[in-house]
Amino acid sequence: MTSTAPLVPSFIKGNWWVPQNPSKAQDVLKAVTGEVIYRVSTEGIDTAGAIDYARTVGQANLSALTFHERALIIKELALHLGKYKEELYALSFATGATARDHYIDVDGGIGTLFTFSSKGRRELPNAQVIIDGALEPLSRDGSFIGEHIYTTLPGVAVEINAFNFPIWGMLEKFAPAFIAGMPTIVKPATPTGYVTEATVRIMLDSGLLPEGSLQLISGSARDLLDHLDYRDHVAFTGSAATAQTLRSHPSVQTKGLHFTAETDSLNAAILGPDARADTPEFEAFIKSVMVEITAKAGQKCTAIRRVLVPQGRAGEVVEALAAKISGRVVVGDPQAEGVTMGSLASPEQKAEVSAAVERLVAAGGQVAFQGQAPEGPSFYPVTVLTFADARTPEVHAVEAFGPVTSVLEYQDVAEAVELAALGAGSLVATVCTHDDAVARQLALGIAAHHGRVLILDREDAKTSTGHGSPVPHLVHGGPGRAGGGEELGGVRAIKHYMQRTALQGSPNKLTALTGVWHSGADARTVTRAQVEAGQGVHPFRKSLAELEIGDQFASDLRTVTLEDITAFAQETGDMFYAHTNEQAATANPFFPRRVAHGYLLVSWAAGLFVDPAPGPVLANYGLENLRFITPVTYDDAIRVTLTAKKITPRVTDDYGEVTWDAVLHNQKDEVVATYDVLTLVAKTWPMQEMSED
Repeated sequence: MTSTAPLVPSFIKGNWWVPQNPSKAQDVLKAVTGEVIYRVSTEGIDTAGAIDYARTVGQANLSALTFHERALIIKELALHLGKYKEELYALSFATGATARDHYIDVDGGIGTLFTFSSKGRRELPNAQVIIDGALEPLSRDGSFIGEHIYTTLPGVAVEINAFNFPIWGMLEKFAPAFIAGMPTIVKPATPTGYVTEATVRIMLDSGLLPEGSLQLISGSARDLLDHLDYRDHVAFTGSAATAQTLRSHPSVQTKGLHFTAETDSLNAAILGPDARADTPEFEAFIKSVMVEITAKAGQKCTAIRRVLVPQGRAGEVVEALAAKISGRVVVGDPQAEGVTMGSLASPEQKAEVSAAVERLVAAGGQVAFQGQAPEGPSFYPVTVLTFADARTPEVHAVEAFGPVTSVLEYQDVAEAVELAALGAGSLVATVCTHDDAVARQLALGIAAHHGRVLILDREDAKTSTGHGSPVPHLVHGGPGRAGGGEELGGVRAIKHYMQRTALQGSPNKLTALTGVWHSGADARTVTRAQVEAGQGVHPFRKSLAELEIGDQFASDLRTVTLEDITAFAQETGDMFYAHTNEQAATANPFFPRRVAHGYLLVSWAAGLFVDPAPGPVLANYGLENLRFITPVTYDDAIRVTLTAKKITPRVTDDYGEVTWDAVLHNQKDEVVATYDVLTLVAKTWPMQEMSED
């Protein structure tokens, strides 16, 4: 009998789309009951058209915005999604997820948007180009220089996601791609894609997203990679086998398609030898393992699959785990009162987990504990295995993607490192110890085999985000079996969707290209005398509406006396011998005799360049890159040249940041010090609220 369940729509080329009378559609089941609740088909979908739409319409609309403007949209999107959390929770129950699981997927996804928005506005310029690293001088006279920049990839970001996190998995890839300026096509996994569709619909209905910046393919997209090339980026989450198939695609092999993957991972938790049963570390360890094998019914790429414990202690660990699970875990319908662990996502997933456990048992695994689970198409009990031989190949190769873990014993810390490494590359490992030497040996020993290492002890047990919680501030990924890719990671993730290019040219050309003033580029210089004579405007008298990159102030010389140096030493208490002891200072190979404090010179420089009256410069909020280059002794003189280097208006405020290039020279025109001065400057002057007063 043909199902009458609704088709999950796709959103392509600016419109919602479903096939008309498809000849074949895949049923999507409610995890707990097995009833058909949706159907999925992409029969006749215009994949090539969706990609072209992203590259043209999406790229054009996103390229009109700066990083800060895009990041602000991400914040507004997070606020908008927050209004619909209950609706998404209700839908997610059908996937077998509990209320606790919703916090990971729904709230976690929304929280990821907030974090990316904050980091994007705080750590990126309000521009469309990112400068990467320091300038490289390429000629003696400074007329030829080089530096690296990041610019947006000119194609489409395609995300192919797993079934276990239909919301977080989508948003943690969408946010950095959007801020980078790349439009996204989302291809969710079929069993839970209806939750992704609902989320995408809420996002689109918000009216916040530029046209073409987000599209959705609900169902098969077998020809998707056929139309992609070096302009595009594919981020995949799923099985290692599927990742390998995608990596072998001609678009990856010969067309330069950017491809990253996050795949199978046999993550480990290592109990240190010092973490005896009566220690806080042991308690934290058992709790962590219990949480990680039961959250999302163990359907997490970061779940703990291997529990490594000291020789002779497997029994007590299994006993403690069994007690914790029996006392805390109730398996059943996630909407039923008292249930703490729901079902697997589908009957097919249950069959896969059962087959994986059978393989582990056939390889020598013993079922040391198995919890209770109700009858039903997708329920699976919490299962703990032990192995007499910790080096059994299958336990380091077979992943039962459900509430299953294996306890293995190691003889010493060195073997614990070896066993963890047998996972052939993992997303995350936990090292649980209060011993600094053990923590160092374990963490550094396994670091190259893992994308993330959590060191858990009594000091961070209560505040730790946990073994299985990727945070948007840090990279999420791992080498080898784990896929070799990186997601999340703040600005690092944003740069995945950008191209790094080396620029070479004159200071003027690089200034024009990057919007950041480079030393040697043209500048519009005024002096104090010119300002006082009305022949120029001090840069500090210019609002952001008037200030331009390259506006420059050059001060007069100020002579340093021995009395100045002595008075500064006495006033500040900085009596370092280079400033107070003539004989010792002269004996120092770096100084000609007693010298001025570096901070005295920086303080004087401020006095030389500031304009004291109230004006557009609202505050000085710091210095960066301060270097003292040539010592200044008494009877020397200093002057300062201050140049508007970078201007960053804030999207939501009536002021912005200005970075000023500051250079101190002595009377011989030798460079004494260099640094950046950071100020907050009004967009207009007088400011609106001041003029109203």
